[in-house]
Amino acid sequence: MAWNPMVDQDKCTGCEECVDICPVEVFEMVEGKSSPVNAEECMGCESCVESCEEEAITVEED
Repeated sequence: MAWNPMVDQDKCTGCEECVDICPVEVFEMVEGKSSPVNAEECMGCESCVESCEEEAITVEED
């Protein structure tokens, strides 16, 4: 099963919570915003979704 993490760049404030909490390092900061640069590593745990106060992250099943 594959997962597709996405970040709404308009909502992201660059707090880095998702970068810090992701157990498999899916996210990196790119130009001050979070970006799922290693999306193929996503386990679908949604810890990033829960940690994002701006509700900028979604994780969908591929």
